[in-house]
Amino acid sequence: MLIQPVDYFVVAWFALAAASTIYVAWDQYQNNPEPVVMKWGFILVTLYMGPFGLLLYVMADKEPRPGEHETFIAPLWKQGVGSTIHCVAGDATGIILAAAITATLGLPMWLDLIVEYASGFAFGLFVFQSLFMKSMMGGTYWKNVRKSFLPEFISMNFMMAGMAPVMSFLMMGRDMRAMVPTEFLFWGVMSLGVIAGFTVAYPANVWLVARKLKHGLMTERRPGGRFALKKKLGEHARHEQHTRGSQPLSGHHDMESDATSAQRTALAGVSLLMLVAGMVAPANWVNLRLSAHDVGGAIMPPGMIMDRNTPAAAMIDMAAVDPRDIAATYGIDVRGDRELAPHLESGVKVFDLETGVVRWSILPGVTVDGYAFNGQIPGPRIRFRQGDRVRINVTNHLPETTTVHWHGLILPNIMDGPAHITQEPIDKGSAYRYEFTAAQSGTYLYHSHDHVDRQQALGLYGALIIDPAEADPSLEADHEYIVLLQEWLLRERLTYPAMPMDGGQPNYFTINGRAYPATDTIKMRVRETLKVRFVGSNNGFIHPMHIHGGPFDVVAVDGQ
Repeated sequence: MLIQPVDYFVVAWFALAAASTIYVAWDQYQNNPEPVVMKWGFILVTLYMGPFGLLLYVMADKEPRPGEHETFIAPLWKQGVGSTIHCVAGDATGIILAAAITATLGLPMWLDLIVEYASGFAFGLFVFQSLFMKSMMGGTYWKNVRKSFLPEFISMNFMMAGMAPVMSFLMMGRDMRAMVPTEFLFWGVMSLGVIAGFTVAYPANVWLVARKLKHGLMTERRPGGRFALKKKLGEHARHEQHTRGSQPLSGHHDMESDATSAQRTALAGVSLLMLVAGMVAPANWVNLRLSAHDVGGAIMPPGMIMDRNTPAAAMIDMAAVDPRDIAATYGIDVRGDRELAPHLESGVKVFDLETGVVRWSILPGVTVDGYAFNGQIPGPRIRFRQGDRVRINVTNHLPETTTVHWHGLILPNIMDGPAHITQEPIDKGSAYRYEFTAAQSGTYLYHSHDHVDRQQALGLYGALIIDPAEADPSLEADHEYIVLLQEWLLRERLTYPAMPMDGGQPNYFTINGRAYPATDTIKMRVRETLKVRFVGSNNGFIHPMHIHGGPFDVVAVDGQ
């Protein structure tokens, strides 16, 4: 399910990446005379970098006309592209595999980056450089490992210096679906990170090729093969072929670098400094102690301030409702606060409540994603008499735990509802039974008491009316109306819990689940009396209330 506008861009990007990769793979094997390892290098990099990989292939490597590959790839900038392609193909493969595994295991972000670096370096050095290049480099496998270590170390450092900040800031940014490997956004961030890593690593690779510390692009024309030349190459072409190392050619395996020890040490030192900066600097702004298991999938509201000390619990409480969790959608004709009828069991009044995620209409054409009791916001009105024995069965279908608190009632602790204090929270798919005798009377409220700021703000509340055992004639009225208040925050088609904080300010206000002008009209005749029960079911703001057109008396204050 595509939730945010960025999702459409990411899907389109990967469609282009797939098409680009298919073209590069086809053209490499049909038309381009270079070694298999470089063919796969361009294929993998195009898969990771999409159209940018295709652009690099066409501009730097694709043979323009038969027999011209040697001359075409000769410029140093193109050789630098080839060297960087080879680096990125190996290193990025290891990094991406490690990122997916560490996220699945729930390792913290700081450890994730270290594992990614180790995996990328190992894959690049031991597989792509020393193993896949063995036939071109000559010598034994371990000799190639020793020879490739320093240039691979330098190249990998620069690449990770570019990738690490991109991954840290985007994965730990507003949309933390980027931390979850099953989300498109995760792979989009990986793609962007590889592009950044390529860009940072490219200048160093140009120097490494120029100093003959790394291989660049190559041409392979095996005698009798499909790319063998039909006619003899000219002197210039033969010279370029020898210089850039076509296969098979003598003299290519034993490249002798003219780089001094001081130059190598300086470049390695700078690469290491950039690596440390890229890995450590993001910790000044984002909390790298968190993992995909802590906050993965959460989307934060625009404007919410998050820093390196923001805990996971605060992020989860402020996260948007995931539209993929919605179990039902209700139109403007469906009301909340409908009275819930009990059934009797051995003289006990039994009420059944079920929590779930719904899409609720607050105005014609305007919906919010919320948490609901029995598919309505506010939840159903529960009404019984003082002295009744009451049982309320609560079944949880939310994607998180919950409880129910009976606000204002004096009850045994085990029935009061605060999570982790008087009871363990109700897990998803589980149920809990609340049972008590109503000792009080008046107007009360029931609401969630687990992640209370979040869940109550998203709709888990309802009116609880306890009629007195002996009615007071002075409180009788011709009409009765209940006012249940709430604030809502709707941004970018997502619903967040509204709270009095940066990024959490509401933009809709509702009475009984409807925003003006979709609110109810109270109709009555002259000299008739109206009893209004005001319930502060909202959890973020204070709303002084009065009725225009005439004075009214406060006859009771309950639930304090």
